[in-house]
Amino acid sequence: MKVNKIIKTCLIIVLVVIFTTSSYSFISNFIKEKEQDNEYVQLQEIIQSNKTERNNDEENGLSNENSKVSINLYNLYQKNNDLKGWIKIDGTNINYPVMQNTQLYLNKNFYKNNSSYGTPFLADYCDINTSDNLIIYGHHMKNGKMFANLEKYKDFNFYQNHKIVLLYTLQGNSTLENKYEIISCFKTTADENGFKYYLFSKANSKEDFNEYVKKCKELSFFNIEATAQYGDKLITLSTCEYSQKNGRIVVVAKKI
Repeated sequence: MKVNKIIKTCLIIVLVVIFTTSSYSFISNFIKEKEQDNEYVQLQEIIQSNKTERNNDEENGLSNENSKVSINLYNLYQKNNDLKGWIKIDGTNINYPVMQNTQLYLNKNFYKNNSSYGTPFLADYCDINTSDNLIIYGHHMKNGKMFANLEKYKDFNFYQNHKIVLLYTLQGNSTLENKYEIISCFKTTADENGFKYYLFSKANSKEDFNEYVKKCKELSFFNIEATAQYGDKLITLSTCEYSQKNGRIVVVAKKI
């Protein structure tokens, strides 16, 4: 009887330890996620400025002022010159800085501190100004952050409502808004059996460019009328896809 009581007591202690450890881990991860979310909100605030535009209606003698949010990356670049741009897709969680240094930003935030989110980064072999295809990577977080929303492009209706990718880049002290229209959404694998989309950054010829676009279109989850012609600039967004080993979700768009 005494032995059974000891066993029950031990089991209770073990369960309490497991519960306490699990609760601590859950709370700790929740706090870290909130901290990382807040960091990116703060970055978004740094690049946004309210610009007041005055419209005069001379015929009716009316004058209106409209407040418009504009993007300025220069102040953010001053804090970290690894910044290459800012990626945004309206109506999604994708609204982040784009860095360049694969090894660093895979597991670091904008301020180079450890982060499970990492920071979206441009492939090291891409040039933000001259490459024919800008390849940008981001983590697929379970909480829907970073590039997790790319998974939603498996759905045609989602694609129809989120066709445009915005990439803001610096030109001197000025910020340029570059618009890209999606031409393909597909999944593949990052191994010898998959489509090596990540190797195409510069078109060596018209045939080279057309072959890349053709393969993207063939793999697309659904038919997309918009396409790209030789001479167009492309952007390719990539994240992990978990229905297969080494899976990747890829969204390709052309500059318009």
